[in-house]
Order: sequence, then structure tokens, then C-alpha cells
Amino acid sequence: MATTNISRRALLRAAAVLGVSAPLLGACITGGGPGAGPGERGERSARNPFGVKPGSPLEVVVFKGGYGDDYVLAAEKVYLERYPGVAIEHRGIQQVGDTLRPRFVANTPPDVVDNTGAGALDISALAAAGQLTNLAELLDAPSWDDPNVTVRNTLLPGVVEDGERDGVCVHLNYTFTVWGLWYSKSLFDRQGWTYPATWEAMLALCAEIKKTGIAPWTYQGKYPDYVTDPLLTMAAKSGGMDLVRALDNLEPGAWRHEAVRGAAEAFAELAGRGYLMPGSEALSHTEAQAAWCQGKAAFIPSGSWLESEQREVTPPGFEMTLGVLPARTTADKLKPTALEASSTESYLVPAKAKNIAGGLDFLRMLFSRNACREFARTAGTLPSVAGATDGLTLSSGLGSVSAAVRAAGTELISFRHRGWYPQLRKATDDAVGELITRRLTPAAFADRVQLAADALAKDSGVKKYTRK
Repeated sequence: MATTNISRRALLRAAAVLGVSAPLLGACITGGGPGAGPGERGERSARNPFGVKPGSPLEVVVFKGGYGDDYVLAAEKVYLERYPGVAIEHRGIQQVGDTLRPRFVANTPPDVVDNTGAGALDISALAAAGQLTNLAELLDAPSWDDPNVTVRNTLLPGVVEDGERDGVCVHLNYTFTVWGLWYSKSLFDRQGWTYPATWEAMLALCAEIKKTGIAPWTYQGKYPDYVTDPLLTMAAKSGGMDLVRALDNLEPGAWRHEAVRGAAEAFAELAGRGYLMPGSEALSHTEAQAAWCQGKAAFIPSGSWLESEQREVTPPGFEMTLGVLPARTTADKLKPTALEASSTESYLVPAKAKNIAGGLDFLRMLFSRNACREFARTAGTLPSVAGATDGLTLSSGLGSVSAAVRAAGTELISFRHRGWYPQLRKATDDAVGELITRRLTPAAFADRVQLAADALAKDSGVKKYTRK
């Protein structure tokens, strides 16, 4: 990415380090001081459904990563049109956890927080400590654009659920991230290659690609979680949503399910047949993605932030395109167009904020279609509000992402255990790294992660969540 050394993937890897913040966040339960607690509310109206008091200052702290914070600054101007004369304190930062953890402990948090990036605050710990505002009031409020439609009904499928802890929505995610396999459409057109619909076709195409001197695949070897996503997606497409729920709910034997082992076998086969670019294991995300943009490899797994992250180094005419993961079997329980997608870039309103009403109304406006259209236009990323990209001229990458989401319909896969349990996420990613380098067999991979999941399930010190 052009503006920072923190990748969009760091947003998702953050869960692996969130556990270190839990002991510190425990102090939030007893922390406090004079004046702690939510500010008073003013008169409510159709234009002011939360009772924002005239002149109440608003403090907004935003993760300033690959998307920057210009879209938030633009939103703040709109907020000022609704509440003229309000003082808005805006901070764009990167180390959200280190910066704000002491303020949560002292019960003096900002009014709005974009809790994103490596080292983000542990949302589960904050929720358990009663430090986050229940956003039901926001979800059931009239949307900024259309008073006849609630905020809840403007959001894409799964966004509300992504922000829930124990059935209570405590954060709303702004971006809608889609995972898949990326390729250059112009390269494929020149070579006469067709994107494969099945894994068998993928392996056959890889054999053809290798003959040209181009590596079929590369991956971000230092961060094996880039491979975890397509592996789990393949398993989910084969095993269906019952398997996804079993993995999320730490059910005994879930990781030894045939669909998981089959997906592990498929990805191990890439290495076994020599279809991975030599040296990929040692590459960072930027190095692997640069090699791919240079045409050294045909496929790379990643999320929909990739186009934005590679904007400065992508050659003209590259036509970056997202493809859905090919079906492993003809008996897959989910349709071929199913794909992994979930919302990211978490916005929350602290329960001890001075201006909770202002924080809620700012999010109501930030999640408006107009604000999201501006974000999509400038960031090149799909927002969480339905229809936000309608009418926009989309880049090849964002256009392929938008088309994939439409084609998938309701079959959008997400894995909640990866956000709920950082320790299991790390154990899985480490095992995938060993699998893709053939230091673990597929059976040993399944056994290792199952043992980690079983140990977690038995650990009474870890709060458990249930996916229905």
C-alpha cells in the first residue's frame, strides 16, 4: 500500500495478538474516575433520533491504514452541517490498542472508535467488561438517507451478526471483505486460459501454466493465514454450513471432518506437484504480491483489499480480478458461487463516552449510502451498505468483487471462531504454514488443529460463544 507499512491483512491478523490485551482490559471493569459515564441526552426528533445535545463536542479516533481517513473527515463535514458549531476532535492513528487502552481503563474513552489494525483492542474483552454501547438503538433507527428504512435494513447480510457478542451488537464493520483467488484477466486472455470452476480443472490449468515458465501460484509465506481462508472456504463449500457451525462451536471431531481433510489434501497437492513459486514460504505479503503483479505467478490468495493495497505497483492494463474458489467435488453442499465474505473495519461507541448520542448519530451518518459511495470511490473497496456502489464506474478488481457478492446471494461464508478465539486462530494458521510446505500431512494437520480446539473447549478460563 502506498501510505503505510501496515497491510489490510494486518487488520485480520490482529486477532492473533488481541489476547495479550485481555489482562489489561480486565482493569476496565473496575477502572473509573470523576465524571465517568455517558453524557446527557437532549430532545429527540425525527432528525435527531438519539437526542444529540446542541453544541456537544464529538471525539472521533480512526485507524489510519490503507484506506486512510479522508472518508471519515468528509463524513465529519456532513455531521457539522446537521449540528453546526460543534467541535470535532479527529485523530487518525495506527496503534489503536496501545493508544486507547489506558483511556478505557480510566473510563474516559472517545465517542467513536475505529478499532482496526494490528494491536487493536480486544472487542470480546471490552464487551464482557461492559465497555461497549449496545447498538440496537442505532440499528433500529431510521437510516440517514431514508427515514422509512432502518439502518439495520441497509446493511449487507451478516454485518450485524459479525458485530455481535452473546447476541448483542457492539460494533459495526464498515467494509465488506471478500476472499478468493486473484488473477490478471489480461494475462489469462493473452494466454487463452480460462478460470477453473473445479479443483480438478485448477490442477490441469496449473500444469499448463507451469509449462510457460510462470509459477501457477504464489502466497504470502510469512503470513500463512492467507492460505487458511481459501482452505477453510473449500472445506465449507464441501461440508456446508453445518460444518462451519461445528468449527465455530468447537464441536468434537469437527476438524477431522472429511471436508476439512479433503481441503487440506487439495492444498498440500499444490506443493506436492510443484505448483507454488519457489521461495514463496519466505515472502512477506508485499513481496509475494509484487511478484504476482510482475507476472511471476498466475494466482495469489487474498482478500478484496488487494487492489487498493497494490495500487501503486500494479502495471497498466493488468485487470486484477477476483475468482471464487473452485469446487473440490461435484457433491459440494454449497453452490459453486459461494464465497467467504464478512465485514471488517470495526466501529464502536464506548459505553463510557461523553457523547454517546453524538457517537450513534455519527455512525448513522457514516453508514449512509452517500458516505459509503464516497468511501467506495476513494478506497476502491466494497462498503457494508447494500447498493453503495450502484451507479459507480468500478475498477476491474472492485467490479469483480461486487459481481461475486451478487452471484453468491445468501451463500456468504464467514468463520466466527477466528475472531472469537485468537489462540485457535494462531494454531490453525501455524498448522496451515506447515501443511503448505509439506512439513505436516493433511491428516496430521487435522489432528493438530483438533487438539488445539479440544483444549480450548475444555479451558474454563476462556469465554465461549455459540453460533446458531
